[in-house]
Amino acid sequence: MDNKLANFKECSCGQTWKTRHDYLSDPKVIIHGYMVHFKELTLGLFIFLHIAEGCETSLAIKAGEFSDLYEGVIFRDRLTGTDNCQGYCLQNLNLAACPQECECAWVRDVIQILKKWPKRKIGT
Repeated sequence: MDNKLANFKECSCGQTWKTRHDYLSDPKVIIHGYMVHFKELTLGLFIFLHIAEGCETSLAIKAGEFSDLYEGVIFRDRLTGTDNCQGYCLQNLNLAACPQECECAWVRDVIQILKKWPKRKIGT
């Protein structure tokens, strides 16, 4: 299959998005959660909801698909389970930014970018 012709994402309802930008700009697509993969953070899953007429589908995309959106420092040490960890990564529906200098913090920053992504007006 020629990857140049592949869509970025397809929903079970038949809706397709050609590019990541199209997907993130769709007002009917919202970031809903995150499922961590501690061994390889890029394999964690961002959970999006496609809320359209007749569709309320959850769509998962690997965090690595969005890692290029992050331009900050990636910390070396993971703080999971320490006194400094608020445990956000263990709460699938918690989309808060992590204030700690933790290896996982970059993913939480990407979530903030996704939450604030500009949506196109419906009908455009």
